[in-house]
Amino acid sequence: MIRSNQYEAAFEAYLREQRTAYVAVDETRRALMADVSLKSMDFIVYSAGSKNLLIDVKGRKRTGGRKWENWVTVDDISALIKWQEVFGADFRSLLVFAYESAADAEHPESKSFVKFRKKRYDFYGVWVDDYRQVMKQRSPRWQTVWVPNAQYRECRFPLSQLLIDPATVV
Repeated sequence: MIRSNQYEAAFEAYLREQRTAYVAVDETRRALMADVSLKSMDFIVYSAGSKNLLIDVKGRKRTGGRKWENWVTVDDISALIKWQEVFGADFRSLLVFAYESAADAEHPESKSFVKFRKKRYDFYGVWVDDYRQVMKQRSPRWQTVWVPNAQYRECRFPLSQLLIDPATVV
Protein backbone atom coordinates (compact mmCIF):
# COMPACT_ATOMS: atom_id res chain seq x y z
CA MET A 1 0.00 0.00 0.00
CA ILE A 2 1.18 3.49 -0.81
CA ARG A 3 -0.29 5.79 1.84
CA SER A 4 -0.11 8.81 -0.48
CA ASN A 5 -2.39 7.04 -2.99
CA GLN A 6 -5.87 8.46 -2.32
CA TYR A 7 -7.64 5.35 -3.61
CA GLU A 8 -5.68 2.97 -1.41
CA ALA A 9 -6.11 5.29 1.59
CA ALA A 10 -9.87 5.46 0.92
CA PHE A 11 -10.02 1.67 0.66
CA GLU A 12 -8.19 1.34 3.98
CA ALA A 13 -10.74 3.74 5.52
CA TYR A 14 -13.52 1.54 4.08
CA LEU A 15 -11.97 -1.59 5.63
CA ARG A 16 -11.71 0.16 8.99
CA GLU A 17 -15.31 1.37 8.74
CA GLN A 18 -16.42 -2.20 7.98
CA ARG A 19 -14.28 -3.47 10.89
CA THR A 20 -12.56 -5.93 8.56
CA ALA A 21 -9.23 -7.49 9.49
CA TYR A 22 -6.47 -6.65 7.00
CA VAL A 23 -2.77 -6.16 6.48
CA ALA A 24 -1.57 -3.25 4.33
CA VAL A 25 1.37 -4.50 2.24
CA ASP A 26 4.53 -2.39 2.01
CA GLU A 27 5.00 -1.72 -1.70
CA THR A 28 8.32 0.07 -1.44
CA ARG A 29 10.12 -3.12 -2.42
CA ARG A 30 9.13 -5.79 -4.86
CA ALA A 31 9.43 -9.40 -3.78
CA LEU A 32 11.95 -11.64 -5.48
CA MET A 33 10.72 -15.07 -6.38
CA ALA A 34 13.09 -17.37 -8.25
CA ASP A 35 15.11 -14.28 -9.25
CA VAL A 36 12.03 -12.63 -10.76
CA SER A 37 10.71 -9.33 -9.42
CA LEU A 38 7.06 -9.68 -8.39
CA LYS A 39 4.70 -6.74 -7.91
CA SER A 40 3.13 -6.66 -4.46
CA MET A 41 -0.59 -6.60 -3.81
CA ASP A 42 -1.94 -3.70 -1.72
CA PHE A 43 -3.84 -5.57 1.00
CA ILE A 44 -4.30 -9.02 2.47
CA VAL A 45 -7.86 -9.12 3.79
CA TYR A 46 -9.66 -11.62 5.99
CA SER A 47 -13.04 -12.31 4.46
CA ALA A 48 -15.71 -13.85 6.67
CA GLY A 49 -17.82 -14.71 3.63
CA SER A 50 -15.23 -16.39 1.39
CA LYS A 51 -11.55 -17.22 1.10
CA ASN A 52 -9.02 -14.69 2.32
CA LEU A 53 -8.29 -11.99 -0.23
CA LEU A 54 -5.14 -10.76 -1.96
CA ILE A 55 -6.21 -7.32 -3.17
CA ASP A 56 -4.80 -4.86 -5.66
CA VAL A 57 -6.67 -1.52 -5.59
CA LYS A 58 -7.15 0.35 -8.86
CA GLY A 59 -8.38 3.93 -8.61
CA ARG A 60 -10.55 5.45 -11.33
CA LYS A 61 -12.66 8.61 -11.63
CA ARG A 62 -16.30 8.31 -12.63
CA THR A 63 -16.79 10.84 -15.38
CA GLY A 64 -19.11 11.03 -18.37
CA GLY A 65 -18.77 8.14 -20.81
CA ARG A 66 -15.92 6.53 -18.84
CA LYS A 67 -18.06 5.65 -15.84
CA TRP A 68 -16.73 2.09 -15.54
CA GLU A 69 -13.14 2.34 -16.71
CA ASN A 70 -11.38 -0.87 -15.63
CA TRP A 71 -7.97 -1.13 -17.27
CA VAL A 72 -5.00 -2.73 -15.47
CA THR A 73 -1.49 -3.74 -16.46
CA VAL A 74 -0.51 -7.21 -17.56
CA ASP A 75 1.94 -7.14 -14.64
CA ASP A 76 -0.98 -6.57 -12.22
CA ILE A 77 -2.73 -9.71 -13.48
CA SER A 78 0.33 -11.96 -13.62
CA ALA A 79 1.52 -10.90 -10.14
CA LEU A 80 -1.88 -11.50 -8.53
CA ILE A 81 -2.12 -14.92 -10.15
CA LYS A 82 1.36 -15.80 -8.89
CA TRP A 83 0.56 -14.55 -5.36
CA GLN A 84 -2.60 -16.66 -5.37
CA GLU A 85 -0.48 -19.73 -6.16
CA VAL A 86 2.08 -18.84 -3.47
CA PHE A 87 -0.49 -18.24 -0.71
CA GLY A 88 -2.43 -21.39 -1.57
CA ALA A 89 -5.98 -22.66 -1.50
CA ASP A 90 -7.23 -20.44 1.34
CA PHE A 91 -6.55 -17.24 -0.65
CA ARG A 92 -8.04 -15.71 -3.76
CA SER A 93 -6.77 -12.71 -5.74
CA LEU A 94 -9.13 -9.81 -6.31
CA LEU A 95 -8.94 -6.55 -8.22
CA VAL A 96 -10.78 -3.80 -6.36
CA PHE A 97 -11.80 -0.85 -8.50
CA ALA A 98 -12.21 2.30 -6.40
CA TYR A 99 -14.32 4.86 -8.29
CA GLU A 100 -13.98 8.44 -7.10
CA SER A 101 -16.80 10.96 -7.34
CA ALA A 102 -17.95 14.06 -5.48
CA ALA A 103 -18.93 13.35 -1.85
CA ASP A 104 -22.53 14.40 -2.49
CA ALA A 105 -22.89 12.24 -5.63
CA GLU A 106 -25.73 9.72 -5.64
CA HIS A 107 -25.02 6.21 -6.84
CA PRO A 108 -28.04 4.12 -5.84
CA GLU A 109 -26.61 0.94 -7.39
CA SER A 110 -23.56 1.04 -5.11
CA LYS A 111 -23.61 -0.77 -1.80
CA SER A 112 -19.90 -0.50 -1.00
CA PHE A 113 -18.63 3.03 -0.51
CA VAL A 114 -16.92 5.40 1.87
CA LYS A 115 -16.85 9.18 2.09
CA PHE A 116 -13.21 10.10 2.54
CA ARG A 117 -11.50 13.50 2.34
CA LYS A 118 -14.57 15.21 0.84
CA LYS A 119 -14.94 12.62 -1.90
CA ARG A 120 -16.95 9.45 -2.33
CA TYR A 121 -15.29 6.18 -3.29
CA ASP A 122 -17.35 3.22 -4.53
CA PHE A 123 -15.68 -0.19 -4.43
CA TYR A 124 -16.28 -3.07 -6.83
CA GLY A 125 -14.44 -6.37 -6.89
CA VAL A 126 -13.53 -8.59 -9.82
CA TRP A 127 -11.87 -11.97 -9.32
CA VAL A 128 -8.56 -11.98 -11.17
CA ASP A 129 -9.34 -15.38 -12.68
CA ASP A 130 -12.62 -14.01 -14.13
CA TYR A 131 -10.96 -10.81 -15.36
CA ARG A 132 -8.23 -12.78 -17.10
CA GLN A 133 -10.74 -14.92 -19.00
CA VAL A 134 -12.45 -11.94 -20.66
CA MET A 135 -9.74 -9.26 -20.78
CA LYS A 136 -8.76 -7.57 -24.04
CA GLN A 137 -5.53 -5.80 -24.93
CA ARG A 138 -5.82 -2.05 -24.47
CA SER A 139 -2.31 -0.78 -25.19
CA PRO A 140 0.55 -2.98 -26.38
CA ARG A 141 3.01 -0.18 -25.66
CA TRP A 142 1.89 0.28 -22.05
CA GLN A 143 1.09 -3.42 -21.55
CA THR A 144 -2.46 -2.70 -20.39
CA VAL A 145 -5.65 -4.74 -20.67
CA TRP A 146 -9.35 -4.05 -20.03
CA VAL A 147 -12.75 -5.73 -19.97
CA PRO A 148 -15.59 -4.46 -22.20
CA ASN A 149 -18.44 -2.84 -20.25
CA ALA A 150 -21.05 -5.58 -20.77
CA GLN A 151 -18.68 -8.28 -19.54
CA TYR A 152 -17.41 -6.06 -16.75
CA ARG A 153 -20.96 -5.59 -15.45
CA GLU A 154 -21.34 -9.39 -15.37
CA CYS A 155 -18.16 -10.09 -13.41
CA ARG A 156 -17.97 -7.12 -11.02
CA PHE A 157 -19.74 -7.09 -7.66
CA PRO A 158 -20.11 -4.71 -4.71
CA LEU A 159 -17.30 -5.46 -2.32
CA SER A 160 -19.66 -5.56 0.66
CA GLN A 161 -20.92 -9.01 -0.35
CA LEU A 162 -17.49 -10.48 0.50
CA LEU A 163 -16.87 -8.59 3.71
CA ILE A 164 -20.12 -9.30 5.52
CA ASP A 165 -20.21 -12.27 7.88
CA PRO A 166 -22.78 -14.68 6.38
CA ALA A 167 -24.09 -15.41 9.89
CA THR A 168 -25.18 -11.78 10.26
CA VAL A 169 -27.03 -11.51 6.95
CA VAL A 170 -30.80 -11.81 7.35
